[in-house]
Amino acid sequence: MVIKLDELQNASNLRKQRDSFIAPVDGRAHVSGDRSAPLLDKTIPELFSETVSKYATLDAAVFLGQDKRFTWSELSDAVDALAAGFLALGLEKGDRVGIWSPNRWEWLVTQFATARIGLILVNINPAYRLTELEYALNKVGCRALVTAAQFKTSDYLGMIETLAPELATAEPGKLKAKKLPALEIVIRMGDDSSPGMFNFGDVLATAARDDYDKLDRVTEGLKPGEAINIQFTSGTTGAPKGATLTHLNIVNNGNFVTSAIKLTVDDRLCIPVPLYHCFGMSMGTMGCVSKGATMVFPGEGFDTGATLKAVAQEACTGLYGVPTMFVAMFDHADFSTFDLSSLRTGIMAGSPCPIEVMKKVVSLMHMSEVTIAYGMTETSPVSFQSGVDDPLERRVSTVGRIHPHVEVKAIGPDGATVAVGAPGELCTRGYSVMKGYWEDAEKTREAIDAEGWMHTGDLATIDAEGYCNIVGRVKDMVIRGGENVYPREVEEFLYRHPKIKEVQVFGIPDDKYGEELCAWIVLKPGQIATEQEIKAFCAGQIAHYKVPRYIRFRTELPMTVTGKPQKFLMREAMVEELGLVVQKTA
Repeated sequence: MVIKLDELQNASNLRKQRDSFIAPVDGRAHVSGDRSAPLLDKTIPELFSETVSKYATLDAAVFLGQDKRFTWSELSDAVDALAAGFLALGLEKGDRVGIWSPNRWEWLVTQFATARIGLILVNINPAYRLTELEYALNKVGCRALVTAAQFKTSDYLGMIETLAPELATAEPGKLKAKKLPALEIVIRMGDDSSPGMFNFGDVLATAARDDYDKLDRVTEGLKPGEAINIQFTSGTTGAPKGATLTHLNIVNNGNFVTSAIKLTVDDRLCIPVPLYHCFGMSMGTMGCVSKGATMVFPGEGFDTGATLKAVAQEACTGLYGVPTMFVAMFDHADFSTFDLSSLRTGIMAGSPCPIEVMKKVVSLMHMSEVTIAYGMTETSPVSFQSGVDDPLERRVSTVGRIHPHVEVKAIGPDGATVAVGAPGELCTRGYSVMKGYWEDAEKTREAIDAEGWMHTGDLATIDAEGYCNIVGRVKDMVIRGGENVYPREVEEFLYRHPKIKEVQVFGIPDDKYGEELCAWIVLKPGQIATEQEIKAFCAGQIAHYKVPRYIRFRTELPMTVTGKPQKFLMREAMVEELGLVVQKTA
């Protein structure tokens, strides 16, 4: 054991959290979290620096796919080199820097280098294609983009060059692209060179002494409530919205999430979930920084064998994942050959967890203290989390209880708080609520009301002990394998097809992914199209998980008398046609 004091303090805080929990009052579904321990009023670089000073020589991060390891001191040196390099390129506090990459060490260094000097990191989904990339970069005005060369079937450099052919003749750092007017700087990972782009390694080595001297001065001027991260989350209006998070959001949520699983400096957390998502970068990297725990990344993307090997090889004590990841690991042909006895805890989130899966996680993976978490990007992300000592049934039938310093209620259509046990739209407020949607005051007002309540769109019940259960969605969001897909966004893209007159997209049950997308299409008069033609239209333009698996052509769509589509009728028809079994959520 390296430090006993931290572990004792964490245990004490957990006891206080349970003892100080404020249960529903007056029979209403309204709960508040423990406030006995103060929020961390720190910026990301402040907390990072404290951890580095305490644990300099200990392991900070391991990237097995790239055979790269950092101690906290080495990680700090790399972060400072990149931050100084950004300053040398002329980037300034408040500039938006996009990152488009799978889980690589460069992602981690970029996360903390941008925070070091107040640059706003813009997370771009590695599965994005041309249309989505163009929208994301322009929506928030990214001045710089840090990108991998490729990932799986995605040719990132090719797509960037398609959007910005001006790169071919541009001087690095001075791009002027017609389709991407704000983008000036493109930094590519890897050893090869590309016209108009800087190499990541060169930026690490480019700073002069003056640039390094500026670092602390810039950091000291940062404030915890300032924006530091933008993450895209789709909306019912179709176009993704840029949820804008602050230092305070990310620092505290990462701290509380990992406190709930008793993470300490002695732990090694396996993180196969993507860094572009809150699960990876807030709950994962920021959570580990808050405790000095080691981050272990099995590979660039989730791979069952690589994840199991990472846990065994690195003696990981914690593991993150969505339920489908755990199911895939159990199904691995050599599962029984991996020594997973070092595991103790972890988090399962993203979609409901079947009890049989949870039982296997506990019995076969030794994760007796695994927890369930619920939240959304707009709330940094976690609002509810089960406890490590909650009964197993509670951990699968609910999403746990309220986090510290967070307040939540469930409301009916009239806006009044519903009774304990009754379903209502979940609303949350507190430190974790985002600053807003980037430069979209109207959508921000729709999501966050005048009293500071974030309306989640999820239907939930809260019981007399404060446990929350997600029972449905006010909106028709589909969760496919842990990825949130908003049908309206897919519909608006499909409307671009010249043959399509009407289209409705909805989710149907799926054994592997939880839900799959289905599209019902009405073609324009005289037109003929095939399922393959529609899928080909989507390929390369929208992320693979947004491409409908099932496509059906109809002469008309079921509508209400007022002209609203009746998706429940479409869903029922597909369930019957495909012979699917609808699983009820606990």
